[in-house]
Amino acid sequence: MSSACVLLVASTDEHFREMVRDNLLNIPNSKVAAEYQEVANNLYIRVLQDLERHPQAALILDLSADTETGIKALERLKQAAPDLYVIASHFHADGETVIACMRAGANEFLLQPLKRSEFRDAMGRLERAPRRGGAGESKLGKVYTFLGTKGGVGTTTLAVNFASVLAQRKLSTVMIDLDWIGNDVSMQLGAAPQYTLMEVAENLNRMDQALFEGFVTRDPLGFFLVGPPDALEQRGMFTEHMFREFATFLVEKYDAIVIDGGKAISDEVVMAACQVSAAVFLVINQEFPAVRNAQRYIAFLMRMGFSQDQIRVVVNQYSKKANAHHASLEQIQQTLNQQVFYGIPNSPVVLSGINRARPFVAQRDAAGEMDRLFRAFVDKATGAKGKAGASGQLAVAGKTA
Repeated sequence: MSSACVLLVASTDEHFREMVRDNLLNIPNSKVAAEYQEVANNLYIRVLQDLERHPQAALILDLSADTETGIKALERLKQAAPDLYVIASHFHADGETVIACMRAGANEFLLQPLKRSEFRDAMGRLERAPRRGGAGESKLGKVYTFLGTKGGVGTTTLAVNFASVLAQRKLSTVMIDLDWIGNDVSMQLGAAPQYTLMEVAENLNRMDQALFEGFVTRDPLGFFLVGPPDALEQRGMFTEHMFREFATFLVEKYDAIVIDGGKAISDEVVMAACQVSAAVFLVINQEFPAVRNAQRYIAFLMRMGFSQDQIRVVVNQYSKKANAHHASLEQIQQTLNQQVFYGIPNSPVVLSGINRARPFVAQRDAAGEMDRLFRAFVDKATGAKGKAGASGQLAVAGKTA
């Protein structure tokens, strides 16, 4: 076989994903580009995001955990990406199961447990299949999630100003606050929302764009805001399943969804947000506890199936001057075994914006160095203007540090 096989693997079973990886070891230049540990109706969101990075990839879809849900996920996938080559797999190869897979759009069927010879033959058919011209840019909106490794690193401030810049650029944008403890987004925007994520939960089964925009808050810059209620005891009433349904609605209607995930990385709703995100921005400062936590967060995300490409470390309040209490850039990158994506310096403009309860990028006196730097960060994060500073080096004040 001459060309490489690039696979996306969707299965709730770690053993199945391991079997696929193991079988690919015998096929030169082949790899698993992404793994999905949940097979759900909104699987297509993550697949389309990964197809942008790997347009020639095929998907192997394990239906054995829940055949009915898996078939529905397959149908939705083929609607969203008709040219995607899909290999369905199950422990049962009875006529009913196989026919259901083919009707849903599968190109191939593999019986489990996977046999090495049958897997290799399937990869051969995949390589001989007509190649797509590339998946191209997804029509779905992009989700960007900001996670803080500790309190006080500026996660909310970065998320709020990120959404603000996108709205200023006339992208239809939704800002979601998933930090149920802090609930700081509305404060930084000077908003007093009448409706919250609880109303979203109550109306999910009849949600449409008019209803959504009718009850959520709209910022003067044009983006929509929705967050948690003030009552902390209502936390458990907005579930992971609700968020996934909500996200599916949002990415089909809006260009960008910006999420403040706070620092609760183990929260199931925040993790669901990370899983549908085009990028997860891990916000740290140079304090050693923040760097240590970033190390733990990255390890956790990698165990959850994320790639280093999806995790982007942002050093907020950055200073080149390292001391006994602050890690240097080199120390951070060595500790995390990962390049820092961007560095954003401290500035009185930021505190001024917080005190005024408005994004600093929206202030009349914002057209300074901090404003320029932050917009360059948004450029790089979204791929605008040719991915500024794409070398991966820390960009500060138009230089690399």
